[in-house]
Amino acid sequence: MTRRRSPAPPPLPLRNGLGADRLLVPELAHPTTVGEFLRSAAPDDDWGIRFASGEVVDRSGRPLRPGDRCPPGLQIHFYRDPPPETPVPFDIDVLHHADGLLVVDKPHFLATIPRGGHIRESVVVRMRRALDLPDVVPAHRLDRMTAGVLLCTTDPALRRPYQQLFEQRLVVKEYEALAPFRPDLESPLTVRSRIDKRHGEPTAHEVPGEPNAHTEIDVVEVLGDLARYRLLPTTGRTHQLRVHMSSLGVPIVGDDFYPDLRRRAPDDFTDPLRLLARSVRFTDPITGDTRVFTSRRALSPEP
Repeated sequence: MTRRRSPAPPPLPLRNGLGADRLLVPELAHPTTVGEFLRSAAPDDDWGIRFASGEVVDRSGRPLRPGDRCPPGLQIHFYRDPPPETPVPFDIDVLHHADGLLVVDKPHFLATIPRGGHIRESVVVRMRRALDLPDVVPAHRLDRMTAGVLLCTTDPALRRPYQQLFEQRLVVKEYEALAPFRPDLESPLTVRSRIDKRHGEPTAHEVPGEPNAHTEIDVVEVLGDLARYRLLPTTGRTHQLRVHMSSLGVPIVGDDFYPDLRRRAPDDFTDPLRLLARSVRFTDPITGDTRVFTSRRALSPEP
């Protein structure tokens, strides 16, 4: 298989595992200089220090000066430190690191990618720092509250082949959950519904219409009032497993969203969502081998 050409390096390298920010001068803007534009965009930042250290550059990496012209469409790259975050007190378990692949066992409460209020406390930034992997990129996503197997690439030339496995639904993903046991609930069963997630809203909803979410659900162990469930999604809608379990009257233990929204303090790492990405199985797009990666974590009923 022909390897894809690696993308061009960013204008500024990573610093402490973090990439540089970018501002694009809009078409309707009329700033006279780069300094004027940046001071209007972020008046509280100390631009003098950044300019003096050569850490304000264009898309080619050429250092910019405060008095440089600022035409519409100019890309300005610079470092900006994110606000402080509460450290997630759980480690990442590395399951595999070779041949351009990094497979990790993600803990609960840790974001996959740096976004919003979770920048440093993400798998991507932690792995960049711990393993010196500037090009690590996830091939798929696990939400912050879900633990388990997460597949990443460390070679930019391999990103698309592995990401396409997930986009084309060529990966068998098995999840495990702890939830209330309903003896009247048929097992195994299939849940098909249409799930809608509106931008800006924290929760997703089942709505009328053509199903876009499909999950196979099976009880594998009864634990008193709880049960251990095997969940096999063949689609990947946002919060799909949580929505489907809640719709059956067996919401996953520790769920902050379903059936009711629960507010959690940033430093509250108790009572995690008992949802685990137990394993992934796929045919490797490079070697043709069957690959299986399995989590070493265990879900506990105790908070």
